[in-house]
Amino acid sequence: QVQLVESGGRLVQAGESLRLSCAASGYTFSIYPMGWFRQAPGLEREFVAAVDWSGGSTTYTNSVKGRFTISRDNAKNTVHLQLNNLAPEDTAVYYCAASRLTMGKESSDPSHYIYWGQGTQVTVSS
Repeated sequence: QVQLVESGGRLVQAGESLRLSCAASGYTFSIYPMGWFRQAPGLEREFVAAVDWSGGSTTYTNSVKGRFTISRDNAKNTVHLQLNNLAPEDTAVYYCAASRLTMGKESSDPSHYIYWGQGTQVTVSS
């Protein structure tokens, strides 16, 4: 069965960096776009970043542009999210998700994603 397993979340100080990883299995990872979403306490899940199937095109929500970088390694079935210059408002559970659009473009629309991981907690203290 399809599995997405996130890792790398932890407690950090404001200004520090983290690298989140998502290991995928159970499907043909290399032909589907991937995305990262996050959900803070009391708020709805929001889009963070996405990458197309090839890794050649990415998109970000405005609040993380210039600080976060999404990348993928199709040989290792993994997608990463590099988080730099973290701020307390980045505190959330971060989820990776796999798109249902074969060889599609990156997307911020959660309805395009069919598989979700269990999430990894990122906590940023001020």
